[in-house]
Amino acid sequence: MSDYLTEDNSAETVNARMGKSTNPRLRQVMHSMVEHLHAFIKDVEPTQEEWEVAIDFLTRTGQISDDRRQEYILLSDVLGVSMLVDAINHRRPDGATENTVFGPFHVDGAPRRAMGDSISLDGKGELCLYTGRVLDLDGQPIAGATVDVWSDNADGYYDVQQPGEQPEWNNRGVFTTGADGAYRFVGIKPVSYPIPNDGPVGQMLEKVERHPWRPAHMHFLVSADGHEQIVTHIFVAGDDYLQSDVVFGVKDSLIVDYRRTANAETPWAAEFDFVMKKL
Repeated sequence: MSDYLTEDNSAETVNARMGKSTNPRLRQVMHSMVEHLHAFIKDVEPTQEEWEVAIDFLTRTGQISDDRRQEYILLSDVLGVSMLVDAINHRRPDGATENTVFGPFHVDGAPRRAMGDSISLDGKGELCLYTGRVLDLDGQPIAGATVDVWSDNADGYYDVQQPGEQPEWNNRGVFTTGADGAYRFVGIKPVSYPIPNDGPVGQMLEKVERHPWRPAHMHFLVSADGHEQIVTHIFVAGDDYLQSDVVFGVKDSLIVDYRRTANAETPWAAEFDFVMKKL
């Protein structure tokens, strides 16, 4: 093989330059990445101008990112990569609750609330009573499980997207299960919302004729000693965007029938049990 890069030997030539003491896992990852990237270039055969557009897209994606917005995570999400990585890393037995994407709007340190408390602080939206249990695969309740929840408000925004407009910790809370493994809290019936689409990722979606919308959902992060953490949503059955979620996060097992109730204070109810796999 020539020491110099040619169209035919490009990937092999680049990979041959790695040092002998390179970390084995890094070597595996870089070797595969170079092979696939060069194969992509040979398949697409971009013009010089097209490649400059690609470099500009990546540059602008980095420039718009900051401590409140991560455009590269958004890019990973809309290309389905985030869900694929999640699926590979969270293969679970039948009966265990499925994971879905974490999303960019979780905030550590949300207030711990008493069971039954409301997390809705802005007075907007239709209130919903959320109930269920945290169980193991044998159907036994898990005491001391932490149930961290968050959602958008009735206007389709998370509190961190509207600092100063929404109350701090609006539609967020952390609950701890008792001996019965049950959780209970009041939130709102969530609404569909678009991901931030004013940057490079939004422009890409527009160019390929894709919408930026996510179906309505409540986020859950469920943790318990000795069990694999669950990161998931429960989606509102019948939502217009279930089959076209921009980040590919929907799974059949996570679609929930939000029921109308006769209670004027909480006109909606959603029930869902979380089943955890032991470590």
